[in-house]
Amino acid sequence: MKKLDSKKEIVLFEEKEVRRTWHDEQWYFAVVDVVAVLSGSTNPQVYWRVLKKRLIDEGSNETVTKCNALKMVAPDGKMRLTDAGNLSVIFRIIQSIPSPKAEPFKQWLARVGQERIEEIQDPERAIVRAKKIYEQKGYNDDWIAKRMRGINVRNTLTDEWQGRGAKQGLDFAILTNEIYRGAFEMDAKQIKEFKALSNPDNPRDHMSELELILTMLGEATTTEITTTRNSKGLPELSCDAKEGGQVAGNARKEIETKTSKKVVTNKNYLQNSQKKLGSKKRK
Repeated sequence: MKKLDSKKEIVLFEEKEVRRTWHDEQWYFAVVDVVAVLSGSTNPQVYWRVLKKRLIDEGSNETVTKCNALKMVAPDGKMRLTDAGNLSVIFRIIQSIPSPKAEPFKQWLARVGQERIEEIQDPERAIVRAKKIYEQKGYNDDWIAKRMRGINVRNTLTDEWQGRGAKQGLDFAILTNEIYRGAFEMDAKQIKEFKALSNPDNPRDHMSELELILTMLGEATTTEITTTRNSKGLPELSCDAKEGGQVAGNARKEIETKTSKKVVTNKNYLQNSQKKLGSKKRK
C-alpha cells in the first residue's frame, strides 16, 4: 500500500467547518473548531483558553497535554499551529462542554473519524463523499461530474510530482501556478482576486464547466509531458507545467476567438447557477 503523507481537510457539521489533519495514522481535529460548534461562542479561542485552565485546575491536565500543536489552515489562509486532538481527546473535551449538540456531534465525529481509514481501503469512498458535499452545496450534476474528473486528473499529476522530487505545499503551489498562468494568464492568487474569493476558497470550486475542462487539459497534458520526458526535480517539472498550461491556454484563446467571449469570468459559478435556477422557478 502506498504510504500516505499528512492530509489536511475540512469537514462540515451542520454547515459549520471543523478542520482536521491526518497525523500518526489517525485524524486529529482542531479543538477550537469543536469548541465553536458545541459552545456557540463568538470567541471560541478565549473559551478554549478558559476551559484548558479549568481542566488543569480540576486535575484533568492529561486531556490538555495530549493536545498536539499541528499546522492547519487559519482564517487568513495560512498554515498555522493550532491545538488538535485525536478522537479520544476530543471526546473528553466534549464531556466538559454542556451542549445540546454533544450527542449528535459525538455520532458525527465517530463517523468522520473513520472515513480516512475506509478511504485508504477503498479510495472510491472519497469520491462519493466529495460528490455528496457538492450536491448539498447546490452544484448541478454536470458540473459535479467535471469536478470529480478533475480531482482524478489532479491526483494523477500530484502523484507524479511527488514521485519525481516535488514536495507537497510550496512546490505543488509553484507548479500549479505555472499551469494556471499558462492556461488563464493568472496564478491562483490572481484568480481568487478576480473572482472575489477569500483565501481558503479553492478556485476550482468557483470555476465554470469550461474553466474546469481547461484546467484538466493543462494538468493532463503536464502529466503526459512529465512521464514522456521522465522529468525529475522542481526545475524540470516547472518547465513541464509551464508547457502543459500553455496547451490549455492556446485552447482557451481559440475558444475566445471563435465565440468572441472571454472564457474566464469573475462570476462565482455556484451563485450564478443558483440565480439561474431561481429565475427558472419563478417563470
